[in-house]
Amino acid sequence: MATPTYRVFDPLLPPAQADAMVRLCERFGTYGMYSQEASEAQIGQGLFQRHDAVTNFVKTGGRFGRRADPIALGARTNYFRESYAYGEETYADGIEPFLRYEGFVEAARAIHGRPVIEPAIVYANLLIAGQELAVHTDVPEFRGANRKLYPQWLMVVMHHSGLFDEYRMPIATAVGWFNDCRGGAFAFYPDGPDAECVTLPARANSGIILDTDSVFHGVDPIDGALPPLRPGMQLVWDRGRWALRAGAELVARYAWNEVRFSISWKAYCFADERERRGWREHRDDLALDGILDRLVADLRARGRLDGERPDPTSLALRLIDEYIRFPAAGAPAPEDRVRA
Repeated sequence: MATPTYRVFDPLLPPAQADAMVRLCERFGTYGMYSQEASEAQIGQGLFQRHDAVTNFVKTGGRFGRRADPIALGARTNYFRESYAYGEETYADGIEPFLRYEGFVEAARAIHGRPVIEPAIVYANLLIAGQELAVHTDVPEFRGANRKLYPQWLMVVMHHSGLFDEYRMPIATAVGWFNDCRGGAFAFYPDGPDAECVTLPARANSGIILDTDSVFHGVDPIDGALPPLRPGMQLVWDRGRWALRAGAELVARYAWNEVRFSISWKAYCFADERERRGWREHRDDLALDGILDRLVADLRARGRLDGERPDPTSLALRLIDEYIRFPAAGAPAPEDRVRA
């Protein structure tokens, strides 16, 4: 995959608009956990939706090579997320200026070299003390193949394989931070997984835009001790503080500077209106059998598969291992670049 460019925004929005994003987050009020649910698709049954990122994080201990019980490591990355806009629907009053922000649209055109930009998704991520986001690439989309139809790990395999580039939907992703917290830097590899890691402080009213489907990235740990987390918990804005709740039980409370709040923006990038119409009208869409046949043929051509085709779950694990190459784990090198 070609290495895309990125652009940093600092400041991102006028001060009043940036403050409005914080107030919007508070009004929205309740954020559920972004749990890793198992896939029930025809391929790779029982695997996590992001089996690639989960298993790499547990195996390596993440960017800093920490060793811990797999359940504890999983809790560190089970952060809190809710959507503010998706397609034609908006779920948070006041998000429209962010969804239509011309600065993002202009930068998206430059990143992919495509002039027709269609903003599609806005969502919020909140991480509490002790949490981090494992290094990963985001879930891409292809004509006829997306995360609603097929497992997320398969979408990632497809992109990293390079076998489906003519079907890919180029997406630009912007991330904006709207409060200061301790820790939680954005760590990414703009020159590829074998090159240096760049860290960008998650400073209030700053942001970045890049192709997160292609660039490995993650979030360094938020300072503080991780509370006892379990699936189904919620983070709730309550009387001027964030409350971590398990049903009616109050587990912990946090001030704003103990929480990392970001808003992500995603947009499809088209070469022209004809290409956008083709996507909307589902012309020349991919289907699962064709996807798997092409991947299996490539495994055979690489000498990685002989004899009969493996069962669906074994094939899924082989595809993940063959095509997704993560950055090396361990403590960051002294030459890690920092964008201050």
